[in-house]
Amino acid sequence: MRRKKEIGLKIGFLIVDMQNFLLQDQKEKLNVSGACEYINHVSGLLRSKDHVVIHLQDMEESEKDDDPEARNIIPEITVDPEDIRIMKRFSNGFWKTDLEQQLLNHNVGLVVVAGFSAEECVTFTTNGAVERGFKAVILQKGILSKKAEAINTVYQDRPIISYQVIEFLIDSTATIATTP
Repeated sequence: MRRKKEIGLKIGFLIVDMQNFLLQDQKEKLNVSGACEYINHVSGLLRSKDHVVIHLQDMEESEKDDDPEARNIIPEITVDPEDIRIMKRFSNGFWKTDLEQQLLNHNVGLVVVAGFSAEECVTFTTNGAVERGFKAVILQKGILSKKAEAINTVYQDRPIISYQVIEFLIDSTATIATTP
């Protein structure tokens, strides 16, 4: 007799540097609202199925800020009280933070990265995930850059995932056949 065994896949959604000081003067030019729509949709889906959402906030040179609101996450991004916030000082969100430990604590196997800036923090954080043994992908239509060509380059050079695939992954139950 064959039995089926459930296989769980925990997803960690990393939202990188979606902060006032980086984006507030360029929201229309960069189509911030479009990326936020995808980011908010995916984060809502993942929260509803008990996956982890982590906001990475750039704190490099924050001691020089004149505006106390500068480092806040932009209001277009939905932040849930259960979301994790990690302050970082380097482009790679894993470097000198507890991000890896947070993902391990939540049994994350797949890391999805979104946010700003495609060619720097998004790419470096994705690389950091891979270097630490996580499967890592970038959310299609969920990244921003001041350089339009950088987004296409990232999409060509890195694995990407659409929100539809994420919906499929979290709504379906993966099974394998096992023998007693």
